[in-house]
Amino acid sequence: MDQQRDAAPIATALPVASAAAGRTADDLADSPVTPVGVAPPAPAPAARVGKAGTRHVDIDLNRMRDLGMVTAAGGRTALVEDFRIIKRPLLKRAFSETVPGENPGNLIMITSSLPGEGKTYCAINLAMSIAMELDHTVLLIDADVARPSVMRAFGLPNQRGLMDILLDEKTDLADVMLKTNVETLSILPAGSASARATELLASQMMSTFVHEIANRYPDRIVIFDSPPLLLTSEAHVLAGHMGQIVVVVESEKTTQHAVKESLRQLEGLKNVNLIYNKTREFPGVEESYDYHYG
Repeated sequence: MDQQRDAAPIATALPVASAAAGRTADDLADSPVTPVGVAPPAPAPAARVGKAGTRHVDIDLNRMRDLGMVTAAGGRTALVEDFRIIKRPLLKRAFSETVPGENPGNLIMITSSLPGEGKTYCAINLAMSIAMELDHTVLLIDADVARPSVMRAFGLPNQRGLMDILLDEKTDLADVMLKTNVETLSILPAGSASARATELLASQMMSTFVHEIANRYPDRIVIFDSPPLLLTSEAHVLAGHMGQIVVVVESEKTTQHAVKESLRQLEGLKNVNLIYNKTREFPGVEESYDYHYG
């Protein structure tokens, strides 16, 4: 699984991630209709400012649990176990020793070939799963600046974010980063739209920014929800900054041609992984695997 090649990217198959009811956070964020059985989110207040100017937002964890997402209070579900297995090799590589010139391994980009394959769903669930770790904190960045969906998936209003840092050198990460009621999870929204998004992501300012956030805290994992590889130029540019890349592949929908073309765009980059998403449950298996404590 960790075999290295010099020429082509390494397509490491991470375990399957099953989407609740066949829907993803990408679908839910774009849908004007609340799924059956799930209460609509209460109107979310703007971020409140705490001590030392820290900005805070509250994630509705009950709503996330009802949507089938990973939460610490959601119990030992199949999805929680999937992402526990998925995150382990990513965490191992995140803090492995790197050679000079390599990108920091704790910068992880989640992407897909095309929209709707579940990249935002996987990015959020991976972030929530890593936030359950005892020794790590997580910064989740919405880098899909053309079609941001992380904040909508959380049921939160749009805020300033990544693009504002790149557009205005006076804007600091602390000005726009959002602490959450999950103590080990912070969010950086996509921020203001910009026609120069590709150039901004390829700029020296972006390079300086990603290396600063990678090295500022030794226990931090930074997850980027990226645009799809085959529709925008931003994803390819963003990939050049990353230490690890995860390509989400939708079961029974994403074509082999699309996957091959996505991997071709990532040629020369190491630590490329695949997640097979939206799979059906194993036929005939209905029991859940759980621990019960007295």
